[in-house]
Amino acid sequence: MAHMLYHKVYKHPTATDWVVLVHGAGGSSSIWFRQLRDYMANFNVLLLDLRGHGKSKDVFAQRNYSFNDVSRDVLEVMQHVGIEKAHFVGISLGTLIIRTIAEIDRSKIQTMILGGAITRLNIRSRFLVWLADTVKPFVPFIWIYTICAYILMPRARNRESRSLFIEDAKKLRQSEFLRWFTLTASINPLLRYFREKELPIPTLYLMGDEDYMFLPQVKNIVRQHKNAELKVLKNCGHVCNVEQPELFNRYSIEFMRQYSVASSSAI
Repeated sequence: MAHMLYHKVYKHPTATDWVVLVHGAGGSSSIWFRQLRDYMANFNVLLLDLRGHGKSKDVFAQRNYSFNDVSRDVLEVMQHVGIEKAHFVGISLGTLIIRTIAEIDRSKIQTMILGGAITRLNIRSRFLVWLADTVKPFVPFIWIYTICAYILMPRARNRESRSLFIEDAKKLRQSEFLRWFTLTASINPLLRYFREKELPIPTLYLMGDEDYMFLPQVKNIVRQHKNAELKVLKNCGHVCNVEQPELFNRYSIEFMRQYSVASSSAI
């Protein structure tokens, strides 16, 4: 049984800044294939698979866990690699893991780039969680995941990102899906706490204009939090790093450069 997340390091010949990429539930590090080249050209990059996902499918698979546990996995890899501080880029549920890492040890986070961020569950998303919870004892989890993917990403232009998530999810074990699903029970109080408590960390939200489940809530939180910015990507759904990679990369790299170690030392 493995006890550290699968990870891969891409070192830049001169850059000192690090970027840590955190995928969402049911996905894997492969979701970042359209970011990797641009990020590697500017930063050192740490790519990883969260426990139970991708090549980390056997990590701690024997027990239930919390967002705190999953977040500490990432910090353990950072310590192993020797990363003191990094820019964190996340997608979907990965944004909650990044925010939890910030709560555990904010000194590890230079900036937070939160794509398809989940900041509040609206009526539709709460109904979706309830429905999945009701039927999960009776149907294969991939049916549930596929239905959720179509509800989250219903348009024809969402086909690629929807297919990527469904294909990655097929690699999960049923037991692992259920462990991750139990985390949804703690999402609402966690989100409420995160909305009420802003941390002094530069934060960029990148959201698709068609991400109808989560964009309105992100707009509200950006109005309340002074360290937060929002860029809305047009003709784009929930998985905006796949559907609009050029804009996602440009906005995120510009933001990270603004708060880079090199920029700070030059001041």
